[in-house]
Amino acid sequence: MTRRPRLLTTATAGVAAALLLAGCGGGGGSSKSNDKIAGADTEASASPSASASAAESEGRPKITLPSDVTDKYEDWKTGDAAKDAVLADTAGRIDAINDAILRGDTGAPGLSFYYKDKGLSQAIAWVQAYLDSNMSFTGTTRYYAPKVTLSGDATASVVYCSDESKGFNKNRKTGKVDKGPSDQSPYVMYNTRLEKNKKGVWQTSNLISKRGDKTCAG
Repeated sequence: MTRRPRLLTTATAGVAAALLLAGCGGGGGSSKSNDKIAGADTEASASPSASASAAESEGRPKITLPSDVTDKYEDWKTGDAAKDAVLADTAGRIDAINDAILRGDTGAPGLSFYYKDKGLSQAIAWVQAYLDSNMSFTGTTRYYAPKVTLSGDATASVVYCSDESKGFNKNRKTGKVDKGPSDQSPYVMYNTRLEKNKKGVWQTSNLISKRGDKTCAG
């Protein structure tokens, strides 16, 4: 199956370079960079905001994505309470960046809630690049195979995969959805660093990614 990726290409350092003006899922499109910044239960969650219900009572922002956009989380619980807390805020961060892109708001409160430092700069640049290109997106993105590593009580890393084969770029003004072919892989591997703040929120402080990573294919 061919596809068209919808997200930004970036340098590994996290500087937004360009928006792939193609849609995820389908086929074609090209980019000189395979790295981008982001922006994700045993059964897949069909909820657009899988992290919200468990977190709202703790002050997390309630994020509801539009009906044509779904963030689907597979195997997003480990059974370990500490690791599951990290994954819940990772999902919250994914929902938050997608919400900001869809609303076209670089000041969306979810960004500063779930990101910090370099990670926050990356996220703002990512949303701005969508605005500059007059693009949004639609469809479903699947997030899966998360691996959490804890370093003490306040630092963690999460490596996970995404499948963008059922997501598509959409022109923000016309609403036209691009489902044309692409030569880009729909699979992306993310490696994130998170730090727990004084309120107990796991914030993403840095994120790198690699499109077409073979560990995420299939």
